[in-house]
Amino acid sequence: MSLAGDGMGLALGGLRRLASSELLDRYGLRERVEALVQSSTRNGFTAAVGAGRQFAKASKAINGGKAARQAPVEGGGKVLFDLTPDEEQQMLVEGFVDFAETHLRPAAREADDGCATPDKLRAMATEMGAMVLGIPSDLGGVVDERSAVTSVLALEAMAAGDMGLAAGIMAPAAVASALSLWGDADQQARFLPAFTEDNPPTAALAISEPHPLFDPTVLRTTARREGDELVLDGVKALVAHVDRCDLYLVAADLQGTGPALVLVEAGTPGLAVKAEPTMGVRATASGELLLEGVRVPAANLLADGAGEVYSELIARTRIAWAALAVGTAQAVLDYVIPYVKERHAFGEPIAHRQSVAFTVANIGVELEGMRLATYRAASLADQGKPFAREAAVAARLAEEKGMQIGSDGVQLLGGHGYVKEHPVERWYRDLRAAAVVDGMVLV
Repeated sequence: MSLAGDGMGLALGGLRRLASSELLDRYGLRERVEALVQSSTRNGFTAAVGAGRQFAKASKAINGGKAARQAPVEGGGKVLFDLTPDEEQQMLVEGFVDFAETHLRPAAREADDGCATPDKLRAMATEMGAMVLGIPSDLGGVVDERSAVTSVLALEAMAAGDMGLAAGIMAPAAVASALSLWGDADQQARFLPAFTEDNPPTAALAISEPHPLFDPTVLRTTARREGDELVLDGVKALVAHVDRCDLYLVAADLQGTGPALVLVEAGTPGLAVKAEPTMGVRATASGELLLEGVRVPAANLLADGAGEVYSELIARTRIAWAALAVGTAQAVLDYVIPYVKERHAFGEPIAHRQSVAFTVANIGVELEGMRLATYRAASLADQGKPFAREAAVAARLAEEKGMQIGSDGVQLLGGHGYVKEHPVERWYRDLRAAAVVDGMVLV
């Protein structure tokens, strides 16, 4: 990853090297310096966001009417397969891990019960740069190169705090990333600047539909051309923040073309919403979006309805859900290990039981497989190489192994796994979402 502000990266890198020095222990300064590093990681990244926005205001006018894009990651031709986060990515991850542990985990139960993502948490994530990870630096983003891996790391870190909150926070960023990847210059100029402000709009991908065995390539929502307008009809399901969105990116079958993506602003005549609380990821406040004769300018068609763009979007959403599943599965593993060591039955820790130990070990093994497949797919996407197959593999592992890890977590806690006093029942419900939700988040 390459941050737009290289000076910030150098400064924080110096602090990190200082924190690793043995001299700190000798003089009793370690806790003070580590706290400084942690604070600087968060605040420094926020400063980079601000600098990027100021630069964007000066550069938009000289963009020459050409859409801005993040550059492919350099080194795509290397033979070695190395997914080790670079120093800047590691700093970002540490910031989001702290955010997840300090703020998301404590708020998760109330958010799940209330079916809402607190505005305070969304504002904090925006300050940390979550909204602009996929936006080119000359339009107000903070990353010069494509950032699927960086987005995966952020999603994983936040999902370890709570998957529902992570998905709810990052749902608007999915629309911003789609505009950055495929929007033309006019679409970027019209919609993207708002996402770089301190109070970004609420936006959502609208891909899924409410019928059995939904296939994202076979859409019942339709779009047809009438003059210089598109007319949309249909029903979309599992749309995040459905009742408070300012902008929707709707998947529809474009007459004579096939699946395509259309930008629809809230308040457009013919739009209606319906709340529909779900079993898991309830903090996303998802529901149905009803479109009846909705008319939008033909200019709102993303990438001229290119089929390959729609296919790539679906692959990128699969990577995103795999990342969320990895983070939640890691939370399960981190919770059950101390539990089985401390929980006693028949005079000894239940961890001494072979069946328990084997189950915990199997969670760890499957989790590493999920993580590696997810990172690999994201890395290929950043390099501009084909990645649909790898995204499908990562999604399949997230569906099967993630759900099994959630079930095993509940089983290992016995009766405690069934009550809300322990978070594993919520993680189990959330992990099932990876098998049923299309869209919502994107890398």
